[in-house]
Amino acid sequence: MSDHILVLYYSRNGATKAMANRIAQGIESKGMQAKIRTVPDISDGIEFKQPIVPSEGDLFVQKADLKACAGLALGSPTRFGNMAAPLKYFLDSTSSQWLSGALVDKPASVFTSTGSMHGGQESTLLSMMIPLLHHGMVLAGLPYTHPELHSTTTGGSPYGATHYAHREKSSKLSDDERALCFAQGQRLAMIAQKLTTL
Repeated sequence: MSDHILVLYYSRNGATKAMANRIAQGIESKGMQAKIRTVPDISDGIEFKQPIVPSEGDLFVQKADLKACAGLALGSPTRFGNMAAPLKYFLDSTSSQWLSGALVDKPASVFTSTGSMHGGQESTLLSMMIPLLHHGMVLAGLPYTHPELHSTTTGGSPYGATHYAHREKSSKLSDDERALCFAQGQRLAMIAQKLTTL
């Protein structure tokens, strides 16, 4: 069984990438590896804008990464209360993984970033959960035992970690957001470890 969790994200201004890195730290604090991957931009014609291998930054996800992972953390900035098109485009192409059951019974969590406080964080998280449920994944949110969910004045949700970037599109996470991302990674790793022993 795999000993790593796939942290898959799309980021335009860096905030979702910062969240992915912090979630990966939480995963690795529990003794599992985090494999961070992203998806390429797409053009108006729904074609990839970038080469197969990026010139810098995280590598692009491959379909084989889904089968190989022990769990999945999925992140996207919000686009009108929904996940961003590049991530949706990738998920829409995973029919063969759905048919083969590549993700069945693996744990998953979701995370997002918005430029405004009420910019659709929770609906974006819910939109990312739907294809994961179709894939048969076990969804893990953030329980209210995390004190930051009670104290945060920035991001944070029981549906998954969130970041409020304000108008200046800041990718700097608040202390509460950093704590919740880390906790989400830890929880995902703990659940993956428990499920692999069943």
